[in-house]
Amino acid sequence: MLSRPSIVQRAWALALGVIAGSTLVLAGPCDLYASGDTPCIAAHSTTRALYSAYSGSLYQVKRGSDSATTAIVPLTAGGVANAAAQDTFCANTTCLITIIYDQSGNGNHLTQAPPGGFDGPESNGYDNLASAIGAPVTLNGKKAYGVFVSPGTGYRNNEASNTATGDEAEGMYAVLDGTHYNGACCFDYGNAETSSTDTGNGHMEAIYYGDSTSWGYGSGDGPWIMADLENGLFSGYSATENSADPSISYRFVSTIVKGEPDQWAIRGGNAASGSLSTYYSGVRPSASGYNPMSKEGAIILGIGGDNSNGAQGTFYEGVMTSGYPTDAVENSVQANIVAAKYAVTSLVGGTALTVGSYVSLRATTSGYTTRYIAHTDTTINTQVVTSSSSTTLKEEASWKVVTGLGNSGCYSFESVDTPGSYIRHYNFALLLAADDSTKQFYEDATFCPLASLNSAGTNSIRSWSYPTRYFRHYEDVLYVASNGGVDTFDSTTSFNDDVSWVVTTAWAS
Repeated sequence: MLSRPSIVQRAWALALGVIAGSTLVLAGPCDLYASGDTPCIAAHSTTRALYSAYSGSLYQVKRGSDSATTAIVPLTAGGVANAAAQDTFCANTTCLITIIYDQSGNGNHLTQAPPGGFDGPESNGYDNLASAIGAPVTLNGKKAYGVFVSPGTGYRNNEASNTATGDEAEGMYAVLDGTHYNGACCFDYGNAETSSTDTGNGHMEAIYYGDSTSWGYGSGDGPWIMADLENGLFSGYSATENSADPSISYRFVSTIVKGEPDQWAIRGGNAASGSLSTYYSGVRPSASGYNPMSKEGAIILGIGGDNSNGAQGTFYEGVMTSGYPTDAVENSVQANIVAAKYAVTSLVGGTALTVGSYVSLRATTSGYTTRYIAHTDTTINTQVVTSSSSTTLKEEASWKVVTGLGNSGCYSFESVDTPGSYIRHYNFALLLAADDSTKQFYEDATFCPLASLNSAGTNSIRSWSYPTRYFRHYEDVLYVASNGGVDTFDSTTSFNDDVSWVVTTAWAS
């Protein structure tokens, strides 16, 4: 008599693919969790299906030209998202990710986060939605898009079903961009309060990724995988340093947090290769409120439990489970993630720019086509420039293209007449500022040229750190503007024309 396969044997068989009769079974992460008797109760990804048989909606996008929406599905059941369908739908306009669908069947979809104890920047306190094009990647050579979370962006479901509450056991993983983070609170994915307010210690259990040192932290300078348990980011037993929790900056990071009564763990690794490591596994914190836990069961992405939304990060996929997954099952999930072969792809398009070249950028809006991006002292504006203009003005309207200070896949623009100073955004206005060697400056001075949103230009130029925002001239001043945001310079009127530019040979070099 044959013995029943163990949970570990079932998990690895699914991870590697086995022949059942004449059918080749290729598992997704949630198939693997199910094999370990810890099924997914929420499964979110804009890049791929997380079940081998899933062919439903992954996410919804809304375009700026007419507010129409469409759902993006996998190319095949269990496969990679149909990025080409998004690109066609969003051609010559902007698109936002409005819904991240739950693949588990529990209806735990993520939508625009509502106001909370920490209010958001948009009208009525609602958080921003992510650009649909901010985080392009490939999986096994097929293009897909992740969720690029800028400060102020957040998704939430305060009425989730079958999530862990109280001290019930749960697990969760997320694949993130290990190079996109900050120290603000809080880039989280996981279990949070249903009221969007801080209701006390132990009312959350979520994956955190960043380099905050306000509570717990790991070794080195960060970033670290930690757990947000509310009123504390924990790298281990207490909200202090856990030297066993290393700084991790792989381009793609596998992150895991799981918890059950008087036990929890942090695990992680390189999502592109290798295995998982355990950074903490032990008892709950001794501080009041954390043992037993009082989890409430909402689901958050990119924000803290009270809607603290100053953090940044990029999310590709993640799940939450019922029950406490074994390390063996998580190891098989890691093997599946590695087999998906996440890889970087180009962030730019339109007319190619060359590092070291000198360019000028001409407006394409009717009535403004003699105006070029220039600067007056520190203000970036547009000015009329012709062959008879002064040498000073020609230099002010000329820019050296350099490798992106905050991301080498994009570019920064150095002033010709003020070497060492660059175009950067600050409070969404564009300024000329001297390099201060900070991470914030480098990110704010990095921009990604794309194909022009109108037919008259060669390029539109989006902010790397706020991919919903583009170089726009408005009353002759330059901003990074969104299509239909709350500021006057975000007006939808002539948006495509105002953000489209012709790249020309520089007036001066």
